[in-house]
Amino acid sequence: MSSLFSVGSNIVAATLLLLIMLSVVTWSIVVFKVWKQIQQRKQNRAFNASFWAAHAWSDAANSARLGEGDIARLAQAGFAELQAMSTERQDLQHQGAPQEVLERMLRQQLQNIQRYHERGLAELATIGSTAPFVGLFGTVWGIMHALQDIGRSGAASLDVVAGPIGEALIATAIGIAAAVPAVLAYNYFLRGLRVRVTELENFAHDFLRLASKHNFKL
Repeated sequence: MSSLFSVGSNIVAATLLLLIMLSVVTWSIVVFKVWKQIQQRKQNRAFNASFWAAHAWSDAANSARLGEGDIARLAQAGFAELQAMSTERQDLQHQGAPQEVLERMLRQQLQNIQRYHERGLAELATIGSTAPFVGLFGTVWGIMHALQDIGRSGAASLDVVAGPIGEALIATAIGIAAAVPAVLAYNYFLRGLRVRVTELENFAHDFLRLASKHNFKL
């Protein structure tokens, strides 16, 4: 590690340090989101099994109250809105047809869940798109610095030129090494988010159907 930063320019060394920090950020986000994804899958499976095994609408409401995970939060928002509508509130938020009011609440909750799971994706996209250019900047600066030293020394043999330029190219290599995992992780989590949103939309549709069957009452 010490030899990695033993380049002739402080700018190049700072660039290498920045790229390593970006790589650490990338893997931290990846580990955290993978852990949350595994946790959410277990919670959603458990809630789905409990919710759809309920024999009555009130039992389903109790399952939602005790459930965890994205689908459980969506169901909790839906039952909370049904409870609010049963009190015949007259505020602007609850005016309109019951199905429209409930559908709006479910859509808002789904969007909140989606925004929650989008956290970290912008950082991955930024690292994936900028890390190669940061590495290229370090390489260009290192080569310029090396050529200036070669010009001052007056020596232009292969062993003199290859060493500093080879060190400068390390920045580009590390930039690519930092960008590739970020891009792959971004695409993977974005795909997973789309699948999760589809599952939530399907559940919201089923919840609306069941609520309509029970006249939008608990």
